[in-house]
Amino acid sequence: MRSFARWTALGAAAALLVTGCGGSSGNGRDGGKTDQAQPTAGPSASSGPLPSTLTSQRLDWGRCKATADSSPPGSDWQCATLKAPLDWSKPDGDTIGLALIRTKARGENRIGSLLFNFGGPGSSGVSTMPAYAAAVSPLRERYDLVSWDPRGVAASEGVRCRDDQQIQAAESVDITPDTPAEEKAYLQDSTAFGKGCENDADALMAHVSTTDTARDMDLMRQVLGDRKTHYFGISYGTALGGVYAHLFPQKVGRLVLDAVADPSADMVGHRKNQARGFQRALNAYLKSTDQDPGQGSRRIADLLKRLDANPLPTSTGRKLTQALAYIGIILPLYSEDSWPTLTSALDTARRGDGSELLALADEYNERDPSGRYGTGAHSQRVISCLDDKQRLTVDETRKLLPEFERISPVFGPFLGWDTTGWCHDWPVAGQFETPEVSARGAAPILVVGNTGDPATPYEGTGKMAAELGKGVGVVLTWKGEGHGSYGSGSDCVDSAVNAYLLDGTVPRDGKVCS
Repeated sequence: MRSFARWTALGAAAALLVTGCGGSSGNGRDGGKTDQAQPTAGPSASSGPLPSTLTSQRLDWGRCKATADSSPPGSDWQCATLKAPLDWSKPDGDTIGLALIRTKARGENRIGSLLFNFGGPGSSGVSTMPAYAAAVSPLRERYDLVSWDPRGVAASEGVRCRDDQQIQAAESVDITPDTPAEEKAYLQDSTAFGKGCENDADALMAHVSTTDTARDMDLMRQVLGDRKTHYFGISYGTALGGVYAHLFPQKVGRLVLDAVADPSADMVGHRKNQARGFQRALNAYLKSTDQDPGQGSRRIADLLKRLDANPLPTSTGRKLTQALAYIGIILPLYSEDSWPTLTSALDTARRGDGSELLALADEYNERDPSGRYGTGAHSQRVISCLDDKQRLTVDETRKLLPEFERISPVFGPFLGWDTTGWCHDWPVAGQFETPEVSARGAAPILVVGNTGDPATPYEGTGKMAAELGKGVGVVLTWKGEGHGSYGSGSDCVDSAVNAYLLDGTVPRDGKVCS
């Protein structure tokens, strides 16, 4: 199952979604000047000038084909493959292909390309971008909207660690083990997953980090012909944007970071943050249904404990396990509009039928009616375990469990155990405790936070802005509910983001939209 302890992908919940400019650190306009430049062999963050075979490559844009996740988009969408180094320390070595998608700017006063990353890590930009285009329609007037499948994702050498039968079998593994036998099975499952990833990914396994993808972004900038990188990162995409700004501060154009991952949190910190965030969202949901949050949480925690011992039957013939119920409960918390769905699913489960919670879990796990699963969870784990250096033992996790349960009686047990299970016995070492995102000298970057965000709690917004540096991180706050802010119903947020991206108008740092 997919971990929620990382910056969760929008994936099936795409409907829930919906850089500074000109060197100025205050409000201003750039006069609508284009940001085009010819591709040049600019310096790489890792190894000096890049070979012209990379920077001068011409993309063969053509009609997009169907993907595993979506039908072919309309004729105004084009797809191509970008060649990038497998190992960025050896830019003259082997290459991999990165799948790109774009639609061209509709207006005449074009600024350049606007890159999108929709989170995860592991979300397919090629599949998601066409569906998200309507939410960012104003931006299409002056930008080519561009996204891609990051390395190790979907059409860009996507990793598949298990077949469908193995995925379904793993859904019965106890993710909150209570006995030595359950602990052993839990850890064995993690080890088997990692080995499956290693067998499939081979050499790519060590080259799918966020840093690798940030370097891919700068190569993309050059090949697309942009002097600066304009970027919209959501959820995990905010971490990617921060790493890019650190590596290439002078190439930062207009960057928007929405639903901000806390760059100061290590692996354990992220899981604590999400335990807090999802518990807050659950409390808000319970209040909206006139339930006491404490009593309502205990009822849900009791349901999960019962499922641990006795999974519920469903109309599909499969069982609703505790692991699947966690996902089914969490998914509707991403958007206030989905709260009635959660009410119905919980009521049905209490009557002994797990069908509705199972359907929600299947939606998140990208399981289609034929029993085929998507690979987003595989890519997510491969990328995040290469990023994260922390590897906790079972004993270390046991000591943390009481704190996790205090933070969230519902989600704490699962997220606590995930500190050891997610990257247990992983075939490659992690790269850092926390990502470096300081970007001294970069143009202003708009950092947008939602006070009711369950997956990337609001506290990360200020921490990202602080680590980007004084005069770089500009905070915009929305007092709302759900994961993300732009396109979520706030005209105030949408207007501020549009003015920044389209006109170069940087909002006042600390602006609040209610």
